[in-house]
Amino acid sequence: MARKQYPLRIDPAVWEAVQRWADDEMRSANGQVEWILRDALKRYGRLPKRSRDVHEQDRPEREQEPVSPR
Repeated sequence: MARKQYPLRIDPAVWEAVQRWADDEMRSANGQVEWILRDALKRYGRLPKRSRDVHEQDRPEREQEPVSPR
């Protein structure tokens, strides 16, 4: 599947938080942003079925561990 490139303007503090989270999850920051977006879309019932089927195979679901504030 081809990826859409999109320039993202984001607050540096938010980006640093995303990068730390990505490091904790052993993902790239870009992969983490995509995961966050996909998770939000899925939670609100807005993720297209085709996308859901393709990406549910990418990575098995893990139980969420409590995140300690930094």
